[in-house]
Amino acid sequence: MYKNKDFISINIIKCVCTFLIISILIISQIGSKAFANMILWDQLDTIETISGASKINLGIQSEAAILMEETTGTILYSKNEHAKLRPASVTKVMTLLLIMEAIEDGRIDLNDPVSCSERARKMGGSQIWLNETEKLTVHEMLKAICVVSANDCTVAMAEFISGSEEAFVQLMNDKAKSLGMNDTTFKNSHGIDEDGHVTSAYDIAIMSRELSYKHPKIHEYTKIWMDTLRDGKSELVNTNKLIRFYSGATGLKTGSTSLALYNLTATATRNDMNLIAVIMKGPTSQQRFDDAKALLDYGFANYASANVSRKGEVVQSIEIPKSKQGKTDLIIENDYNVLVNKADKDKVEKEILIDENITAPLEYLQKVGTINYKLNGEIIGQGNIVSGSKVEEKRWDDFFNEVMGVFFKSKR
Repeated sequence: MYKNKDFISINIIKCVCTFLIISILIISQIGSKAFANMILWDQLDTIETISGASKINLGIQSEAAILMEETTGTILYSKNEHAKLRPASVTKVMTLLLIMEAIEDGRIDLNDPVSCSERARKMGGSQIWLNETEKLTVHEMLKAICVVSANDCTVAMAEFISGSEEAFVQLMNDKAKSLGMNDTTFKNSHGIDEDGHVTSAYDIAIMSRELSYKHPKIHEYTKIWMDTLRDGKSELVNTNKLIRFYSGATGLKTGSTSLALYNLTATATRNDMNLIAVIMKGPTSQQRFDDAKALLDYGFANYASANVSRKGEVVQSIEIPKSKQGKTDLIIENDYNVLVNKADKDKVEKEILIDENITAPLEYLQKVGTINYKLNGEIIGQGNIVSGSKVEEKRWDDFFNEVMGVFFKSKR
């Protein structure tokens, strides 16, 4: 009698397991299609311009200018921002960007010794008088480029990374193209006047943002006011006077020649907001600094950057049907900032939208919802909500083991 009961029970279990396996296969196909249609969002790729940015009268005397909030990429002011002009040593922003990428990729190290070629020694213009018999470290080279705009160090680093300055300039142009710098053509790594070597205030803002936002360690060099090299024998004083005289200044690069006149890309931080002010073809050195200060003052006086979400912040925990883990946390994918008028900083609201019928399997950081940031009922920003862990789908043997566990527990 007991054998008949066991036989019937085992057959029932087999039928149930077969049904579950078929159901799981169907669900997994639906889930994979949903995952294939996932859309990701990247704040750094976004460049927006506020309405009327080109009509604001700030009394800017320079030929071209732009003011950008770094985190969101929002343009707050613009004047002739796409005019193709000579950048002079502001060119070195791209050189510094490629150097920092090489460091972070592990291709070069701050302690690597760098030689000086005859070509680098003969560059002229701003320099620290390198010669072929000495070597400076990458760290020292960076200091010289950022603080005194040393052309000899710039060429030495270009040759160190790419083998020749010509090959390095090709990397500069490739990077410019990838960043969408459509007004830019580089002919050298340093910015000494050369026909066809041009860029715009807009493009300078783009590469300045890329350098400052993705490689913040560069500010350890660009914030230096005074320093020395060669055991104190070579004194360095920053060409960017804002570092000493403007509160919150963090960089970034000056440039001037007889043809380019006076250029500057200035970065500054106050109250967790980072601004980038670009000035091109200022009539005098002092005017470029005055114009940059006017732009920065305007930005800090009228706008605020609100950090509305932190990367990894838990939105909620949910049960995941047919999963081994049972539940998972749903988290914010990235840090997110919104730029608002100062008076509206504390008025930003969040709207959380979780996808319906979330089922296993889920990959770690798979998109499962959206978070909207609203001001006065209007969406001013959007981010992704993702799975905080990998969630595995139950297999037929998992279900079988569960059923068998319940069965044998009931027999006790």
